[in-house]
Amino acid sequence: MNQQIGPWRLSVAPMMDWTDRHCRFFHRLLTRRTRLYTEMVTTGALLHGDVPRHLDFNAEEHPVALQLGGSEPDDLARCARLAADWGYDEINLNCGCPSERVQRGAFGACLMAEAPLVADGVKAMRDAVDLPVTVKHRIGIDRGESYDFVRDFVGTVSERGGCETFIVHARNAWLKGLSPKENREVPPLRYELVHRLKTDFPALTIVVNGGITTGTQIADQLTHVDGVMVGREAYHHPWSMVGWDVDLLGAEQAVATDRDAVELAMVAYMEREAVAHGTPWTHVARHMLGLWNGTPGARRWRQVWSDHHLKALPPREVWARARQRETHHAAA
Repeated sequence: MNQQIGPWRLSVAPMMDWTDRHCRFFHRLLTRRTRLYTEMVTTGALLHGDVPRHLDFNAEEHPVALQLGGSEPDDLARCARLAADWGYDEINLNCGCPSERVQRGAFGACLMAEAPLVADGVKAMRDAVDLPVTVKHRIGIDRGESYDFVRDFVGTVSERGGCETFIVHARNAWLKGLSPKENREVPPLRYELVHRLKTDFPALTIVVNGGITTGTQIADQLTHVDGVMVGREAYHHPWSMVGWDVDLLGAEQAVATDRDAVELAMVAYMEREAVAHGTPWTHVARHMLGLWNGTPGARRWRQVWSDHHLKALPPREVWARARQRETHHAAA
């Protein structure tokens, strides 16, 4: 089984404002083998901003990929070298984000209309570093439904740029009229187009993303493509990831068996972060609010950990208050 498990078999999607290093540390307490991605970082932010703030991560996060937003090959190459220097395992180019802000920067989903430029950017990064360079994109832009469009995009970027791994969100990106949230929900899912890419490009690694929420759905998709990327479901229901290592990634045992132990590990992490970086525990706790979803007292537990009136308290005291959910639930 292990021989069939590629690096991209299962991953958690890059999500703006969510998959920061604190979130990824939390996810590593639940799954050791799932591939993790940063939030999108623009080339401008890296080349003209605070590099450590954008690139620092915990050693426990490996394998971890940096997602870049940009379109200028020289800038992408420079950022790729930074990623390699900081120890990332992969560089992923964002060709799927539909937000107007990203479009103004001439990158994201609008780059799908400029496949030769994407190929040049990928080639520049591959020439600069030895890391895998991957592309995340949609199946199309605006209302076009032709499979030929995404087929030609993948063909050009693979042949001219040397990209070998494509992560495909199985929806179009509507560049006008929809918010980023609506772009994740309104354009219809068409998994069959992603499956067809794998048929037409059998030598490439094709990963499907979009609307996948259950283990059954993951297993079904893996009969058609090389990998599955899960997004918001992993964030909102993180305990669902606990079975992935054993069920899907060849591990002999799960890394986590007890939610209390995971919560305590996060409390210890909050304490370390406060000492090392002055990080408020609220910046960390927000990522674990789904830990107890579906269990008695979960709502009260979330209320405690999201109560900013408690932000002056040490995290261990907040943890003690959150544990009282059991008492309140029993009394109810």
